Amino acid sequence: MKTYMNRVALAALATGIATTAVAEEWNVSLWGAPRAFTAHVEKLAELVDAKTGGDFTLNISYGGLSNNRENLDGISIGAFEMAQFCAGYHRDKNPSITVLELPFLGVTSLEQEVELSMAVYNHPATEADLGRWNAKLLMPSPLPQYNIVGVGDAPSTLADFEGLSVRATGGIGAAMEAVGAVPTSMSATEVRQAMDSGVIKAVSFAPHAHMSFGTIENGTWWTTNLNPGTVNCPVVVNTDALEGLSDEHRDALLGSVDEALDHYIANYNGATMDAWGPALAERGIAEVTFADTEIEAFKAAAAAPAAAAWIEQNTAAGLPAQELYDLVTGMIADAN
Repeated sequence: MKTYMNRVALAALATGIATTAVAEEWNVSLWGAPRAFTAHVEKLAELVDAKTGGDFTLNISYGGLSNNRENLDGISIGAFEMAQFCAGYHRDKNPSITVLELPFLGVTSLEQEVELSMAVYNHPATEADLGRWNAKLLMPSPLPQYNIVGVGDAPSTLADFEGLSVRATGGIGAAMEAVGAVPTSMSATEVRQAMDSGVIKAVSFAPHAHMSFGTIENGTWWTTNLNPGTVNCPVVVNTDALEGLSDEHRDALLGSVDEALDHYIANYNGATMDAWGPALAERGIAEVTFADTEIEAFKAAAAAPAAAAWIEQNTAAGLPAQELYDLVTGMIADAN
């Protein structure tokens, strides 16, 4: 495509025709199917197309370009220009942004999740961290606090999680381990089969994912207020591809991020959450609500140890881990 574009530009110059921006197409690697989690990427493609009169197109693929755990690798080699991934899928490849996945940070809204994410994404240490993969962080995919859908006997206390096999990644996995559960990290697309086969008995997801990936089809209970944390799943672009855009196309892309995120949040807080309660009720899924004392005990067991371990590990790896942690927790404290 680049060769073709250069030929078009050269031909235009040779004939004296003025050009402002050569038509551009980017491939975008997502997974699953269009859903609340991808609404901002779909909206971004719509906005970019409109602003450039169809001269800049984002071709979105759901699983046709890469495995979701390999999207960052694909970005690094320029296999595609844009992708979405989750930090917990490969914590060693993107340690800086895993600070946002620590348990019990106290985030209260999707808007706050966006603000925190962008602050971390724009930190020089994070830019350098993702720069190793020739990646530029474009925008987050803000998610609410996770809760668990499971099969079998519903837990009534945190002690009942002892030995429970649960799909939980990142900091949520560390939190579940702190109360005796056995966390397993797997991608969202693998969850339903693992649950059906009995490999796992419970799944930690945000509401949209419980609906999108079918855990509520055979789940019998869910936790209403465990709220151990969330995952951070950014949308990234290949740095060379971004720098290679014309000014017009780059402005159209970057200038559409805020509107795409606004659309995402309105859709999640609206249509997605409006569907969540009825979806549970229709299937007769029992609600499990833990006492405040249980939740406080969970926080005490999980939050501080996970944060201390994260800071120690990533400081040793050369990151300004304490600085990143203080950035996040300081912003939360100021807001709350």
